[in-house]
Amino acid sequence: MGTITAPWKQLLLNALESNSHLKHSSYFQLATVGCNGRPSNRTLVFRGFQESSDKFHINTDNRTHKIEELKHCPFAEICWYFTDSWEQFRISGRVDVIDGSNPDNFKLQQREKSWFASSVKSRLQYLGPNPGLPRISEHQSEEEVRLDPSIGPVAAFCLLVLDPDQVDYLNLKNNERVKFVSTLDMNGVKNWTSERINP
Repeated sequence: MGTITAPWKQLLLNALESNSHLKHSSYFQLATVGCNGRPSNRTLVFRGFQESSDKFHINTDNRTHKIEELKHCPFAEICWYFTDSWEQFRISGRVDVIDGSNPDNFKLQQREKSWFASSVKSRLQYLGPNPGLPRISEHQSEEEVRLDPSIGPVAAFCLLVLDPDQVDYLNLKNNERVKFVSTLDMNGVKNWTSERINP
């Protein structure tokens, strides 16, 4: 399946560039549908796009609630606000959960690339206790955990790939709002249309 360059992607790359001096500009919120039907939201780090595509890479621990939620309902939405340029992106789509048991070799290679692209400190988090469970000891330290930096992804490491199908772009400085929607043609190529809407 191919894709035509998404018209919103350059807007996002421009926003990332113009806000790059702000550390928080690489963080966005990801909302999922909880297994109880209620919204579930958290802040994550932007890890980049899958090569030659508009798909987002997100690293996470497969022991977190979001994995169960995405397996229950694979749709999610990113909300990203850039404080210097006053731009908001709401990016929704389907999320592919790629853990070590995935049968697709290409996806496993993407997972491994994301693992090695992360800092060793970031990788150490996946060797800690299960996220969201009660803390057993107040004296748990990172020093208890050792990681060989040359070894591939640990079992808890999971790559999420969000494939956008709709983007709502809002620029508060110039009072502009554009909605981008994708459709697949008969050859499986993603095509985007855009429409200016009221802010």
